[in-house]
Amino acid sequence: MSGALAAPLPATAAAPSSSRGGNRKVLPGFNLTLGYTVFYLSLIVLIPLSALVFKTFTMSWDQFWAAVSSPRVLAAYRLTFGASFIAALVNVVFGLLVAWVLVRYTFPGKRIVDALVDLPFALPTAVAGISLTALLAGNGWIGQYLEPLGIQLAFNRNGVVIALIFIGLPFVVRTVQPVLEESEKELEEAAMCLGATRLQTFTKVIFPSIAPALLTGFAMAFARAIGEYGSVIFIAGNMPMVSEITPLIIIGKLEQYDYAGATAVASVMLLFSFVLLLVINALQTWQRKRSGGT
Repeated sequence: MSGALAAPLPATAAAPSSSRGGNRKVLPGFNLTLGYTVFYLSLIVLIPLSALVFKTFTMSWDQFWAAVSSPRVLAAYRLTFGASFIAALVNVVFGLLVAWVLVRYTFPGKRIVDALVDLPFALPTAVAGISLTALLAGNGWIGQYLEPLGIQLAFNRNGVVIALIFIGLPFVVRTVQPVLEESEKELEEAAMCLGATRLQTFTKVIFPSIAPALLTGFAMAFARAIGEYGSVIFIAGNMPMVSEITPLIIIGKLEQYDYAGATAVASVMLLFSFVLLLVINALQTWQRKRSGGT
């Protein structure tokens, strides 16, 4: 009798409960979740963008072209895209160095430095602009020593580039850092054992593996810099034809109740944003294929 009581339960008795637990889903069905997703994206993204495009269509082609190709707007385009490109290039170089130090070296305060990389993400852009101005203006902590030497970093195009470098650096670091962490150090050691110099090891072994991540980080920093406003207006000087960025042009047109002109310029920026989004997605797909192939 005791043996019968100690006998395990049949497997078929536990099977129905386990199968019912396996079929349970955390979220509702596909139709409901898909409908909510489409509704949310439409409300937050598609409807505002559609309103922007429809407002632009109220203008004739001549009016649209006059709004987006005036000398002042063209100067703002050149500054916005040129400064964003330069800032992204600088961030590629220094972002790679920062990521390399964080991955390959151990030093006191490493976690603090790693956390400081994300500071531009958390810091309000207006605060960043005010802080940079306080440092680099003629009476600032650093600017007061540079201006007597003829070096002016605030209230001109240099200030725009510096502000864009500040807000774009984390994109490169956080894109390259995980790739460096997953790289195989054995390949570097094998290359050095075969007589390769440090430069040859970097160019032939390390750089090909991180090149897609660098390109992705560059594209993300460039895209982020194009739409930056808060950190730039305090340090740029905002002089027409000299240090006026495109987002400030849009704000100025809105303040003048030129809604059609503002949406026209914004539509041009929206077009470039879509192009950059496609480029970033293509680079990320390429990076995944390379990492999967290796």
